[in-house]
Amino acid sequence: MKIAVLCGGLSNERDVSISTGTGAARALREKGHQVVLMDLFLGYTQPFDDPAEVFAANAVLGSAAIGDISPDLDAVRAMRPDPECIVGPNVLTICRAADIVFLALHGEEGENGKVQALLDLNGIPYTGAGYLGSAIAMNKGLSKMLFRENGIATPDSIKLHRGEPPRSIGFPCVVKPCSGGSSVGTSIVTTEAEYAAALELAFRYEADVIVEQYIKGRELTVGVMDGEAMPVIEIIPKHGFYDYKNKYQAGATEEICPAQIGPEATARVQRLAERAFSALMLDAYCRCDFLWDTAADEFYCLEANSLPGMTPTSLIPQMAAAQGMSYGALCEKIIAVSMKKYRK
Repeated sequence: MKIAVLCGGLSNERDVSISTGTGAARALREKGHQVVLMDLFLGYTQPFDDPAEVFAANAVLGSAAIGDISPDLDAVRAMRPDPECIVGPNVLTICRAADIVFLALHGEEGENGKVQALLDLNGIPYTGAGYLGSAIAMNKGLSKMLFRENGIATPDSIKLHRGEPPRSIGFPCVVKPCSGGSSVGTSIVTTEAEYAAALELAFRYEADVIVEQYIKGRELTVGVMDGEAMPVIEIIPKHGFYDYKNKYQAGATEEICPAQIGPEATARVQRLAERAFSALMLDAYCRCDFLWDTAADEFYCLEANSLPGMTPTSLIPQMAAAQGMSYGALCEKIIAVSMKKYRK
């Protein structure tokens, strides 16, 4: 197959996306596919007469390290003379020549449905959820509303808009951007002073912020592939909570796969993940994050990730490995389940 892997862009999760894209492109090339890796924002600037030349080139890829903090997006914008458009030169031309686009994008511009809608309008097949499911899952306020309507427990919360008088739901609580990812801009707070600082931080990233009831419990995550739950992982950060640094720095978090929570609890949280996948109108694959309040024996769904990470420390590849599936086979599986909607 001719596969265009899209990564990067102008998301706060840009570095994570490039790491995902690099890994996926390498693995798919090793499987014998013709692959071109492109940064959504920077595009493809090497000269070519026919897009087929780009896929045939199979240029050697570099590696992408993920730092402790999110990237400097102003510096990225300065790398292009026309930074107003999110889509870089030749991106759509090359994507039109591909059999499918493997979306390795994460965060705002990658998971909020805009890129998916652009590809739909150009008749370009791509991996992962469609524009509507992507937009709903990215917006935590909307997704929590749908969780409740479908009988899926989720922490109580309020939504605040920048400039309106601050409200509180009591302490401790969690403050996070409404449509962010990778825990960028997220804080756990216990005092009024911490709350004010947390709101200031979250509003740096977007105009809407979720203030959520803090649930003390075991942190679990479940992948869903083609509507069926994958093995459960328990996440145990060595310090603090599962923030940006603990997500992507090797050794910062213990991840137990499959989670040692017993068959009954495993089945319950897997069924909830499948229901969340359906409630948010997702397709192909996703990853759902939960907190298990063991005292009350209640699972709370925090969110669903419509394009979960595929970096060396990411969770979906670990779940696949627990099922006996290699990283390369996982990438091909994602393509196979994503292609189903184009055969209807």
